[in-house]
Amino acid sequence: MSASGRTRAAAAPLSRRGFLAVTAAGAAGLAIEGCARGDSTSARPGTTSLSNDNATWDDGYRAAGRALKTLTGYSLRPLSNPSVTSYQQVVQMTLQTSKASDLVKWASGYQLKRLARAGGLTDLTGVWQRYAAKGWVRDATRDTVSYRDKVYGIPLYESYYVLFYSKAVFKKLGLAEPATWDELLHCAQTLKRNKITPFLASQVGGWPAIEWFQELVTKVDPGFYRKLVAGQASYTDPPARQAMDIWQEFMRKGWTTPPDFDQARGPGALKAGTVGMFLHGTWQAQGMTAAGMKPGKDYGAFILPTVRTGTPKSVIAESGVFAVPSRASSHGAAMKNVGAWLDPSVQRVWSDFLQDSSANPMVPSANPVVAGLQRDIAREHRTPLIRYWEASPPSLIQGNTDDLGGFMAGQTSPATTLRRMQARAHDEWAAWRRDEA
Repeated sequence: MSASGRTRAAAAPLSRRGFLAVTAAGAAGLAIEGCARGDSTSARPGTTSLSNDNATWDDGYRAAGRALKTLTGYSLRPLSNPSVTSYQQVVQMTLQTSKASDLVKWASGYQLKRLARAGGLTDLTGVWQRYAAKGWVRDATRDTVSYRDKVYGIPLYESYYVLFYSKAVFKKLGLAEPATWDELLHCAQTLKRNKITPFLASQVGGWPAIEWFQELVTKVDPGFYRKLVAGQASYTDPPARQAMDIWQEFMRKGWTTPPDFDQARGPGALKAGTVGMFLHGTWQAQGMTAAGMKPGKDYGAFILPTVRTGTPKSVIAESGVFAVPSRASSHGAAMKNVGAWLDPSVQRVWSDFLQDSSANPMVPSANPVVAGLQRDIAREHRTPLIRYWEASPPSLIQGNTDDLGGFMAGQTSPATTLRRMQARAHDEWAAWRRDEA
């Protein structure tokens, strides 16, 4: 995914002061760039321009845009920039200028809060309220798209962090989807005994280092995770240490892939039977299909069990958002499209393209594996928790992600890693609060 949605390594968003500092310096260059691309953000009849950093989704945007046009009269015109760093810089520098696109794909949580704090985004609270009245959004996710109690982003999708597995390998070894921690450990032991690496764990690209950290902390104590990412608990507290000790034990036993194992190889490794379980977002369903694996037949997925019986059940959820620049050249059209984005007729087209879960809880996934996960989350009353990447001030998350990567590479112990993370948390939360004041 990118930092504005599907995460890749990304530059930290600018503060308002940083935004103002670079705007003047970058204006001339951006104007030249705008001419070079034919002023592509300028108004075009019957369309809304959409800045995004994932060109592989362009066909999906166009298909969803055709569904939108039947409702609003406006389609989507994706403008893709494959460089995350360049994309973020261009969005932040053009946000309050005439070069702003009509819609911007961005990340939720503190990534969005920091962008909203810089100014230039449209208040979408009224749009959210209309969706909420229809049951098309989850109340629990409102804070992840808000800043100072105003909504600035409409959810783009909803993905869950789960363990994918090969049904053929599990069947051959007599394994079933684990419902308890002990059953998970049994699966890992059996896979290792049969010369299959139980878990894929990677730090390639930087951001994947957060995956096992967030999963293990939330399965030790989801309430602690909430406090931790809100700056109300310490990284050196016992739940975090327990999670890191479990992770280190997995690595010591040879249950995880080397940290330089590229996640792009994950679907192929599952299919080949060299890796048993692949922790990733449900958006990886597209990768499974690309590897020739059929959902429900060749692969399944489950949510990591809690370490102790009786611990409240949770699931890590992530979503990018659509934001509307205040100075969008087709502002009225953009507002109509964000106001219809979560309509079931649009979401059916969009979620079918993604093979993932819609941000509208009333739209079931067409992928049977993802649909099964949706039912499990509802049946088990799993609390959705924001993904670590968006859960705290961006500078804190980026630095801590680097520390987690060092831990995976064997450079630091659990205790040392957590001390470093806590020291950074102390400084970065103080800086965030000073900027807020």
